[in-house]
Amino acid sequence: MKNKLVLLFLGCAVLGYAQKKPAKNTVKIKPKSEFVAELMSKMTLDEKLGQLNLPTSGDITTGQANSSNVAKNIAEGKVGGLFNIKSVQKIKEVQKIAVEKSRLKIPLLFGMDVIHGYETTFPIPLGLSCTWDMGLIERSAQIAAKEASADGINWTFSPMVDISRDPRWGRVSEGSGEDPYLGSQIAKAMVNGYQQHDLSKNNSILACVKHFALYGAPEGGRDYNIVDMSHIRMFNDYFPPYKAAVDAGVGSVMASFNEVDGIPATGNKWLMTDVLRKQWGFKGFVVTDFTGIPEMIEHGMGDLQAVSAQSLNAGVEMDMVGEGFLGTLKKSLDEGKVKIETIDNAVKLILEAKYDLGLFQDPYKYCDEKRAKTEIFTTDSRKEARDIAAQSLVLLKNQNQLLPLKKSGTIGLIGPLADAKENMPGTWSVATKMENAVSLLRGIKEVAGAGTKVLYAKGSNLDYDETFETNATMFGKTLHRDARTKEELLAEALKVAEQSDVIVAALGESAEMSGESSSRTNLEIPQAQKDLLNALLKTGKPVVLVLFDGRPLVITDEEKTVPAILNAWFAGTEAGYAIADVLFGDVNPSGKLTSTFPRSVGQLPIYYAHKNTGRPLSNTEGKFEKFRSNYIDERNEPLFPFGFGLSYTTFDYSNLKISSDKMNPSGKLKVTVDVTNTGNFDGKETVQLYIRDLVGSVTRPVRELKGFQKITLKKGEKQTVSFDITVEDLKFYNSDLQFVAEPGQFDIFVGGNSNADKKVSFELTK
Repeated sequence: MKNKLVLLFLGCAVLGYAQKKPAKNTVKIKPKSEFVAELMSKMTLDEKLGQLNLPTSGDITTGQANSSNVAKNIAEGKVGGLFNIKSVQKIKEVQKIAVEKSRLKIPLLFGMDVIHGYETTFPIPLGLSCTWDMGLIERSAQIAAKEASADGINWTFSPMVDISRDPRWGRVSEGSGEDPYLGSQIAKAMVNGYQQHDLSKNNSILACVKHFALYGAPEGGRDYNIVDMSHIRMFNDYFPPYKAAVDAGVGSVMASFNEVDGIPATGNKWLMTDVLRKQWGFKGFVVTDFTGIPEMIEHGMGDLQAVSAQSLNAGVEMDMVGEGFLGTLKKSLDEGKVKIETIDNAVKLILEAKYDLGLFQDPYKYCDEKRAKTEIFTTDSRKEARDIAAQSLVLLKNQNQLLPLKKSGTIGLIGPLADAKENMPGTWSVATKMENAVSLLRGIKEVAGAGTKVLYAKGSNLDYDETFETNATMFGKTLHRDARTKEELLAEALKVAEQSDVIVAALGESAEMSGESSSRTNLEIPQAQKDLLNALLKTGKPVVLVLFDGRPLVITDEEKTVPAILNAWFAGTEAGYAIADVLFGDVNPSGKLTSTFPRSVGQLPIYYAHKNTGRPLSNTEGKFEKFRSNYIDERNEPLFPFGFGLSYTTFDYSNLKISSDKMNPSGKLKVTVDVTNTGNFDGKETVQLYIRDLVGSVTRPVRELKGFQKITLKKGEKQTVSFDITVEDLKFYNSDLQFVAEPGQFDIFVGGNSNADKKVSFELTK
């Protein structure tokens, strides 16, 4: 009888876990819809609005949660979740307030920007994307989820899947580049890595795809700026990765700051309801970005009450920091500006997410102190981070096979990024303990071994302008600015260079020169470092440029003068080891660019899948032609195209074949190509397939990525790579926004980058 009463109590209310943590796997609660409905029937309006409120945790410290500013609101049921609170101890204290002191004892969500790892930090997302390896990318998210969940976090504001074709925008570092097809594959991999197809696991966390929508295309590349584009471009070029995340079952979506069709995304009903829910079938909840609702006031959409009502009616369920929902929706309900049904639906979606995470069954599910001690920043996770980081590096130039370096002689390591461990994790590494990151200096010394002498000099500061350096090294990403004069720094560097057999120049951006609110108009290496590099080149010693960046840079001068360039991005906590592994040939570089490198900032935006004008250039040498679509002072093509990346070995493509020159809409074609490792090293190659629709009812891009495979070939080995083409690969949104494949002629290109020139053709019949 006692057991029956206990089960009845648990089934009818949330109070069953209030005083004691239930034993795992022993307590059963009612099915989700029934459970949530019963819980909502007990909620007051204030408690419902509280579930829609997502404040930041402020300065809660262990042992002080009860006296924090947010504690009172939690106890009154006015908080649905918190973010930016870290550690099991702190989170457990705060969760205890919710489940023991609030009337209905509803557990909280705990969110954090777990963007590219937790304490074990992987390359920035742009770097991760350059692996072109979905298994590795998914694995990085899985490890991030394991560590974050072990530390109390159950919700991440990731993945960011915004397509961007303008590297002036700093947050290009946080995305996966310019291509919707590749971006879609990465979106799925990240969602699957975080959520693992099962949110009931204690090592999976709720993902939040962002920023919906179009955030990566602001005018002028300036963060938070206006976005204006046609619907046909939205659906064909910018929407696919968001939809892929929804199709993968992402649990939440974050609204973007920008406007869409003149209405801020946070209050855009067409975007949040018509597209996201009705067309794509999204079942989770939508959260604003930081203060997204009150920022609509500056957009010119009305006062806080008006924009809060507009956001809720548009289909936004949770208000991050703005407190517009908490403070104004009751009045709007009284005035008939919102309906109780709309509020109830929002509350239901948030409670369902908590149910799916298992928080009603065990509100302390993510508060296991044993896991926190044994599953974060482990030796195994660090090893995987090192391996993944090495595969994200892109070899841009290797004249006369200068790389790989020998583990002998004397290496001069010079540059402001050479001994800068705090910068190796890159932007948006909020949980990283910077003291654990590995600098390039440390990595080279340890990987090279005792038989190699490594000399170091800083050579220059990040930039001549101290204020600029301060702004570019926020959040503990210091470069320890050197007070010596530029002449003194250079003299020390030249002395090191004189004693060295080869120079490794560690130059580029600091970690916070890219990322949120780090837009740039000049994409070149800062002048102080350019001057240093030029002085090193004049010594006549061979120079390897290890380029650190969070975006494509303009390195036209460097490409002409430096014999070897390795693009390192910001490769995470194990960066120093990973870069050294590649420099010395322990790992053959295999990264391929996912974002075009321009010759000049004046070319931006620039991307491979552009459309032709009616007056394209008639020559392929980039020579200027009057009355053609080109520049009078620059070539059209980029410095490095999408998909580009060298290896220490070479690959030959041959024998490209297609199974038929015709395909009907229900059929399938097979495309095969032989790839041979013709060099002297074992290596990996990403084989890329592009399609061009030659004639359409609307203009079509010159080519679009539609398939890729990353293969491993031993020296001298040949492999036949095959791709299947179906009608789905040929579909696009037409002028009526219908997703169609139109009969006609198509070209297929296969090769090692977007300039692939091996071609076969076929016809799609009616």
